[in-house]
Amino acid sequence: MTDQSPSPRSFSAAAPLQGRIAIPGDKSISHRALMLSALAVGTSRVTGLLEGHDVLATAAAMRAMGAGIERRDGGEWVIDGVGVGGLLQPRAALDMGNSGTSTRLLMGLVASHPITATFVGDASLSGRPMGRVIDPLSAMGADITASPGGRLPLMVRGLAPAIPLSYRLPVASAQVKSAVLLAGLNTPGITEVIEPVPTRDHSERMLKGFGADLSVEADAGGTRHIRIRGEAELAPQTIVVPGDPSSAAFFIVAALIVPGSEVTIANVGLNPTRAGLVEVLKAMGGDIELIDARTVGGEPVADLRVRHSALKGIDVDPAVAPSMIDEFPILFVAAALAEGRTTTTGLDELRVKESDRLAVMATGLKAIGARVAESEDGLVIDGTGGNLLPGGAGIADHLDHRICMSFAIAGLASKAPVTIDDMAPVATSFPGFEALLESLRR
Repeated sequence: MTDQSPSPRSFSAAAPLQGRIAIPGDKSISHRALMLSALAVGTSRVTGLLEGHDVLATAAAMRAMGAGIERRDGGEWVIDGVGVGGLLQPRAALDMGNSGTSTRLLMGLVASHPITATFVGDASLSGRPMGRVIDPLSAMGADITASPGGRLPLMVRGLAPAIPLSYRLPVASAQVKSAVLLAGLNTPGITEVIEPVPTRDHSERMLKGFGADLSVEADAGGTRHIRIRGEAELAPQTIVVPGDPSSAAFFIVAALIVPGSEVTIANVGLNPTRAGLVEVLKAMGGDIELIDARTVGGEPVADLRVRHSALKGIDVDPAVAPSMIDEFPILFVAAALAEGRTTTTGLDELRVKESDRLAVMATGLKAIGARVAESEDGLVIDGTGGNLLPGGAGIADHLDHRICMSFAIAGLASKAPVTIDDMAPVATSFPGFEALLESLRR
């Protein structure tokens, strides 16, 4: 990924937001659609793919390992797969840019193939620890050499045949779960992931859709046992990627906090393992209506009609964290405009994202006049009761797309402009964010 010059932007109090929008495709599903299509035998077709930098990094990596991947006119992607076990040795390092999902899932794929791959990334990604993926993949036989602290650059030397594993997740992580399951695709026998706390299940749904022999059982305590039989043969698929709920989150909150707003967001994926934010915002008094609920490609989808609402602070149950972990930054913005106190706990994971999102959000919200207290694993926010925030501050982006977009939305409910020092990171997940926001302000 090439470096870009900083792209600062200021956002200020908005007139009511009105209109109907369509958001980009779901990033998690887009990554997995490319990877599994590249491992199928035959030609898959994908529409609605998110064409942000993160997903394009996955496409480039799969091309480098032998898959044929082409974008056709009209936005259809055509992928000619190499088959499970057919990945080729990449000739150069795989540049993951800012994408932790690409890195961790592709490490799983490489781990059970007889190839060696070096993973590199930008400064933000290179600061993120990969130990939680390195440990189970090493137990399956992969030889992984990482930079100090288990960070990038790192090299994965795969083992084929790899060693089947029964692995209990020490922390809730869909990426770790998915990495182990993807490694299990080319591993003889049964690979099992034991998941005490449910996380997003796109990998399980899509692996089944491609024909993998995968089962999911929950015991009496709710712990999920996910088992995949290796040496699989995947069948090509036609996939329609639903809209990304993490991208929709910014427009949901914008409509809720800007007086007079009414926005409809089309085709939003509402997988139960991803829909935590909608339920939390409803509990805060948010007027969010699901229209035309349906199933597309095995994923629940609906249009969302969102109207400005008088939000009230709540204590957010830490059990919902896995279903909305990426949406907490924008929830903090909603809380800053609510009446009363919002308390969040159990969010240690936010400290090892693209930035330390707890610290960065606390600092930024205080700078624009919000009342925020930071704890070890969460934030406590006393809201304005619907009054505008003072604003008038500059916000450091920390190479974190969700920080940029969260403070852009905060600017819409601030007396003085909120300036983000660089909006370029937004392209990793949501190209066109600013244009879509502007379309609702006219």
